Amino acid sequence: MKILKNDLKCELNIRTEKDFPTRGIEFIDITPLIIQKDTLEEITNAFVKELKDKNIDYILAPEARGFLFGACVATKLGIGLIPVRKKGKLPPTSVEKTFEYVKEYGEDVLELPKLVNDSYKNRNFYLIDDIYATGNTLKSIENAVIDLGGNVIGMGVVLNIKELNNNTYLYSIIDVNES
Repeated sequence: MKILKNDLKCELNIRTEKDFPTRGIEFIDITPLIIQKDTLEEITNAFVKELKDKNIDYILAPEARGFLFGACVATKLGIGLIPVRKKGKLPPTSVEKTFEYVKEYGEDVLELPKLVNDSYKNRNFYLIDDIYATGNTLKSIENAVIDLGGNVIGMGVVLNIKELNNNTYLYSIIDVNES
């Protein structure tokens, strides 16, 4: 893995695992960044700095690691967090929208929960996840929010694998290439 950009001052600890979760995939594990309190705080503060002047109603974050960063950022911004869950993790009566998408190593189904005393229509959402590869997870969430009448005003990740996508409007803290 080649580091192209690193906006963190803290030590960059990232692990990789070949052939996980399937053969041919090199899994990038950013768990060490979460374990180190100073690094987690620096990541959170970087997102807050990027988002503080944007008119955001909710942070949307897919499970599981997106939850961690999204919750930290939403708390500091004083806004709500909408956890995007895998199918079957929410009670059926609390699901607003279910949608399928293709990721790097297979297909998946996600669900947006119903909001409490609010709707997606005309609300502003910012999407946060841990890693952006082909971008299909965040793109599918973006499409689901737009289908519900909401506005996606941006998306950001901790780590962007640049060679796998051409997203020019994505905010990222670390950019890498796999080769």
